[in-house]
Amino acid sequence: MTPSAAKASALAPETETYRSLFDLSGKNVVLIGAASGIGRESAYALAAHGARVLAADRDAAGVQDLAPTLGNNSEGHAVDLLDARSVEDYAEQIGPVDALVFTPAINVRKLIADYTDDDFQRVTGLNLAASFRLIRAFAPRMAANGGGSIVGFSSIRATTVEPGQGVYAATKAGLEMLLKTTASEFGPQNVRANAIRPGVVETALTEQLRSNEEWNRAYAEKSALGRWARPSELTGAVVYLVSDASTFVTGSVITVDGGWTAQDGRYTPPM
Repeated sequence: MTPSAAKASALAPETETYRSLFDLSGKNVVLIGAASGIGRESAYALAAHGARVLAADRDAAGVQDLAPTLGNNSEGHAVDLLDARSVEDYAEQIGPVDALVFTPAINVRKLIADYTDDDFQRVTGLNLAASFRLIRAFAPRMAANGGGSIVGFSSIRATTVEPGQGVYAATKAGLEMLLKTTASEFGPQNVRANAIRPGVVETALTEQLRSNEEWNRAYAEKSALGRWARPSELTGAVVYLVSDASTFVTGSVITVDGGWTAQDGRYTPPM
């Protein structure tokens, strides 16, 4: 055997280990918000890497249609995040899971002075309270089962705001701190918790902005890449945080914003 061949042979085990870092075969991943947008694309990405996806959403028909297309014995389930009992029952019924990914959020674009209590409760109820329920339901179960990964979707609004985004921004900043606290409290039990912070993405949540030519252009130009993100462009971060490639990553925020927060400037839309 030549010296180079011997060296290659010695490196082979490590090489195979590195190649498998993103292999999700055998992992059960709960994906909340799987019926559309970033959640749906993330379901496809996770399944493509071998995960069995437990796709959940308020849209029961949507996830029931999605699950068979994912393969890997994936399933679709209806879950109401606004119902604490529904979340707890779901976590109990599906048994041990390796990861939880959740994407649902809502925004009511109004100035603070125009916000009603109902508006406030609607936004905080889904974006923050429901996220808390998911973490409370799954983190202790993961800890009891030897560990896992929790991934929540934040937003660039957690750090950069504009008029009309106050409550939404507050919920996303709160979510990031909730995940950091989860990382701290459950780290000794090998449960990791991280946030993904997207920029502007072509989803139903941003349809109002994109339907206005001026808004659409202004938001696109704010990023360094000069465009909106496609939902599929967020999936790499999801796969990374669920996979063994990120076993020492917890309490972190991964920003996927096309350079939005790297640049100065602000566009104030008409309200």
